[in-house]
Parts: sequence; C-alpha cells; structure tokens
Amino acid sequence: MSDHSSYFEASGGGLVLTNAILLYRNEPPRNIRTYGTNREAAPAFASIHSVEHDSEGQPTIAAGIPLSRAHLRQWTQALGRTVVPEILPDNVLVAHPDMIAWWVPARVRPAYFALSSPPTGLRLLTARTTVPVPYPAHLLVATRSGLGVYALPANARPRADTELLHSPVLNVFINGSLCWGNIPKPKALSIASIPEYESAVFDSWSTHPNPGQELTVRGKGGIVRLWDDLGARGARHFPVRRLKPFGATTRTQARRPAGTQARATMNVGRLIAMSAGT
Repeated sequence: MSDHSSYFEASGGGLVLTNAILLYRNEPPRNIRTYGTNREAAPAFASIHSVEHDSEGQPTIAAGIPLSRAHLRQWTQALGRTVVPEILPDNVLVAHPDMIAWWVPARVRPAYFALSSPPTGLRLLTARTTVPVPYPAHLLVATRSGLGVYALPANARPRADTELLHSPVLNVFINGSLCWGNIPKPKALSIASIPEYESAVFDSWSTHPNPGQELTVRGKGGIVRLWDDLGARGARHFPVRRLKPFGATTRTQARRPAGTQARATMNVGRLIAMSAGT
C-alpha cells in the first residue's frame, strides 16, 4: 500500500481533526478505456485512520483499519447532533440534509412572459407582459444537484401513490428539472430556502418552451397557446386534464412500434426514492 500520509492546516473554531476516512475503488489502467461498465458498481473499500499531531500541532494521517458499520453508526450519530431541529410546515413531505420535497397548492398568481418567438395568433402574449394566470398544484423536489418541478392532479397534499404530471411552467425541462439560466440559486438546501426555490419557479420570466415541452400537453395549440388562452380570458382554474402524465409521453414513445409497452408513469414515492440518490 502506498504512503497515504497527508498534511492539513490546523482546524479552528474549537474543532480538532481526529480521524480521516479514505475511500478506494477498482479502476482500469490509465491507458485502457472500457465501455459499458458501471463505475458506481465497482468494488470499493474504506479505511478509517487516527490523526496524529506533532509538536507544532500539525496533523498527519496515521495507519488505518477497515471502516466498519460500527464506525459509520458512531460518526453518523455525531454528525447528526449538529443538525438543528426544525418544525416542518404542513406542505413539506420530506426534509433530509440532501433533499427537501414539498407541495405548492393551486392558485392564481402573476406570470411573467417575454416570448422570444411568439407563435402567430396569440391574443395576449405577443409582447412582454405580466398577467395573472391559474397554476395547478405542484410538487417541488430540491436536491444538491438541482430542482425538480412537477404538476399534481389534484389540489391536495399528495401521497406516495399520487401520479405526477408534467409541469406547464415554461422554464422546466421535459425531465422535470428547472432551467436556471440567470435565476439566482438558493445558497442553502433548507426549509428556510423554500420561498427562494418557489420564487425561482413562479417569479422568473418565461421566454420560450424548453425542447419537448410541446409534447407535455393534450389538445390543440400547444403549451404557449394554452397560457395565452388562460391569461386572455382571465381563467381562475388551470385545466389539469390538459397535462400529460410525467414519464409517459416523450418524442421517442410517440414513435414507438405498435404493440410495444409504454414507459410507466411516475408517482411521488418513486420519484422521491430516485431523488434520494442525486
């Protein structure tokens, strides 16, 4: 085994460096490229090391031993004590250090449109405008890697088996992730940041549909004309029946051979389980 001694700056703020965990994974030789292999599934090993300090207080990683489940439990408990307990609002479904999921009730709210290439025949959205429009209920899932935005079929707190719909918000990709563009991102993944995430979704300017978004609504006219109609006639309720189930309709599936099975739709429980790994 190679020499793993490493040097660090002395810790401050009352914390002292006491242990280090080193992670190992099997990798192919540098001059060999492999295809079709799953790097995440490769064998792995972890060791835990004590940290020794010299006369000047500089730490050095010492020899280690294999990391055990007991070590993991010990450090998980120690790290967990640094998390400040929070009282969860009624709209929060999941609160985890790496993920927050909550639902947003349906309501009429201002929408901001500045379409770069408005289609012909629009009644209202031909120029930059702010107009009140009805939004369906939404599920938002914030993780370290981004924000997922999904519409809900009913204006009620969703359950694990609630099927998700594509969000009609123009800044959302067909895979459900928000297109941030120049929208400021929240600095923290916390309950206190929920208003910032919601503002990123509902208070930003919509300039165009993202690729594939026209396939996420039923009926004639597409998603832009749907918003134009809702704003022009002062609608108070979003027609949820116009939204297609999330995960059930894509350009590829629209052209799938007859007799083949369509991809299953996504529900809240399955989505949260998948998001926990991001």
